[in-house]
Amino acid sequence: MAYDTAFYHDERCLWHTTGEAVLVLPVGGWLQPPAGGGHAESPETKRRFKSLVDVSGLGAEISTLSAPEADDEDLRRVHLSEYLERFEAASRAGGGEEGLFAPFGPGSYEIAKLSAGLAKRAVSDVLSGEFRNAYSLSRPPGHHCLADSAMGFCLLANIPIAVEAAKADYGLGKVAIVDWDVHHGNGTQSIFYERPDVLTISLHQENCFPPGGGGFDERGEGEGEGSNINVPLPPGSGHEAYLHAMRRVVVPALERFEPELIVIASGLDASAADPLARQMLYGESYREMARLMMEAAESLCGGRLVAVHEGGYAESTVPFCGLAMVEALSGFRTAVEDPFEELFAAQQPSERVVAFQRGLIDEMAEALAR
Repeated sequence: MAYDTAFYHDERCLWHTTGEAVLVLPVGGWLQPPAGGGHAESPETKRRFKSLVDVSGLGAEISTLSAPEADDEDLRRVHLSEYLERFEAASRAGGGEEGLFAPFGPGSYEIAKLSAGLAKRAVSDVLSGEFRNAYSLSRPPGHHCLADSAMGFCLLANIPIAVEAAKADYGLGKVAIVDWDVHHGNGTQSIFYERPDVLTISLHQENCFPPGGGGFDERGEGEGEGSNINVPLPPGSGHEAYLHAMRRVVVPALERFEPELIVIASGLDASAADPLARQMLYGESYREMARLMMEAAESLCGGRLVAVHEGGYAESTVPFCGLAMVEALSGFRTAVEDPFEELFAAQQPSERVVAFQRGLIDEMAEALAR
């Protein structure tokens, strides 16, 4: 049976540990140990996502694969050797923290290489024509990771590693990265900030994480000027605001850039239940955004589209948001109905607030079009 969509996953990625914490802070002082570890970046959201793909029947309609670890050459195209050496040594010594909010345990270096390897193979298999599109369930995530430091649960820059490998292996030209994780994709931005061949677009909750960055005025530098777009959205932005931003800002930017490949940094933490943000999306939001990206990919780059998993910390909603995305990519609709949709759809911002949000987005769109 031939498949159009591939899903990349490896159980070992779920063995990466972020240690015992309360939300994102390590246990100690007045923070008593919670049941089950307690760190927001736990493996359970990803495990439940993959489980729902399987039990819904969607797994039978797509190809599920693993991949080898990204190798040292792959990593060094993006990261400084000094950082990689520190990270590897700390991982072998039992774990540590090599950046802001980026804890890890024993063996996390190899697991992070595997996470990047899943993204690398997803991009490679789509570029080679093996699959039309793909979803990589990478963990740990990557979009906050800098060239010289971990950050925000991200230990290696999965998407930049995959993109640079594809450029080396396939001669890939222009690439667009659309990051809809609720937090600013600062790591990806920094790595490509002076590059005209990679368009980076980040839709995120304004000033959520990391604080103080991700403004609309950050447009790239040098040869990369104009190749970075930030769409900071106010807290409480919902389904209509995100779709409006996709249609008014993201799709036109892609059409102007004309990429050969589109990569989605697929954070599922803009859902209404997420503990680390204050946005109001639900499963259907991600389905519609994925469809818009598929349409753009179809018209611009032969349908070549890869999604790489980033954040998403609500065990309740991540599986349904992820399932909706993979359903859209594959064109197969399961019998699963999002049990949270009615609740979250009823809690969307009022028409007055939506009009305000649309106005902010229109201002950004008009500024980019000038």
